[in-house]
Amino acid sequence: MIEIKKICKSFSGKIVLDNASMVINDGDTFSVIGPSGCGKSTLLKCIVRLIKPDSGDILVDGKNVVHIEDEFELAKVRKDFGYLFQGGALFDSLTVMENVTFGLKYLTDIPKSEYPRIAREKLALVGLEKAENLKPAELSGGMKKRAALARAIAAEPKYIFYDEPTTGLDPITSDMILELISDMAAKLKITSIIVTHDIRLAFAISTRIAMLDKGNFSVSGTPEELRKSSDPTVKKFTEDALCPAADGHRAGLNGKHRTV
Repeated sequence: MIEIKKICKSFSGKIVLDNASMVINDGDTFSVIGPSGCGKSTLLKCIVRLIKPDSGDILVDGKNVVHIEDEFELAKVRKDFGYLFQGGALFDSLTVMENVTFGLKYLTDIPKSEYPRIAREKLALVGLEKAENLKPAELSGGMKKRAALARAIAAEPKYIFYDEPTTGLDPITSDMILELISDMAAKLKITSIIVTHDIRLAFAISTRIAMLDKGNFSVSGTPEELRKSSDPTVKKFTEDALCPAADGHRAGLNGKHRTV
């Protein structure tokens, strides 16, 4: 469980998070939506302590990560998190296999002899069995996202963050990524936290959705509860998601599985 309690963060005097509070339960597929610049990515970075909040508390399984200063202790917390960055953030000079196993030497005590097995296992989960010796430049946009996802799950984290996972992808590839997120949650029992502008994504796969606006969570609930929300900001922001055509576009996500 992740408990966010009155988190504040500002940059150069600009308030990004303003007493934001939320609970993310184990097993949730939790999406954070909101306009650009509202603090979605900053929130993720605060939780994993890539940046430190100005005030407030963040409890990860009961441990307050805000007040941890020792890098060794922070490393122990971070090993419970996988992070799929918006652009994938693959290393161009490394093969796909080397990218997938890159973090294992920093996050785990797994012997290096086990790295190839782990890489092949995770690449198989994301449908990239034959890509282990390729370089990122040889991959399509969707393949890069999948390779980055394989890297994010290599250390078998309890939580995984998805930062705008469908940005820059065509609709078909976006649907494939959405299926992968659902598959990872089901197969690996991972708690997923997604920040996204893709409202259809949030409504298609989330167990809970929260809207971050003006530095705080204005509304949260199940997709159905947000559909019924009378909050004018939520209604305006989710207008596309409430359109029948939008629902139809994602209808296949909960139906027959497509090959990735």
